Amino acid sequence: MTLRISLYVIAAWLMGAHFLRGNDWLLLGLCVAAPLLFLYKSRWSLIVLQAAAYLASAIWLATALELLQFRQQLGRPWALGVTILAVVALFTLLAGALLNARCMRERYRF
Repeated sequence: MTLRISLYVIAAWLMGAHFLRGNDWLLLGLCVAAPLLFLYKSRWSLIVLQAAAYLASAIWLATALELLQFRQQLGRPWALGVTILAVVALFTLLAGALLNARCMRERYRF
């Protein structure tokens, strides 16, 4: 269970770094504070954390698409950047999916 929570924290901090780069301080604060929901032992907190991870994955994929289009317009290489963002999106998706394990559901009951 500690590994699942640790992976989620890393994914949340990566998302926070993305928002820091865009100077979006509110979303940065939400990303950094989101793992604190693990302290609440209720199912709704787990659902919120999962939804946030799935939304973050979608944001990473949208960013990868924007990078792809921008780089193609400039005629610059794009494969490495898109690959990195896609891997981060998959990592974030995995971190959210791992929260649906039986050990997590037993600890975070209604």
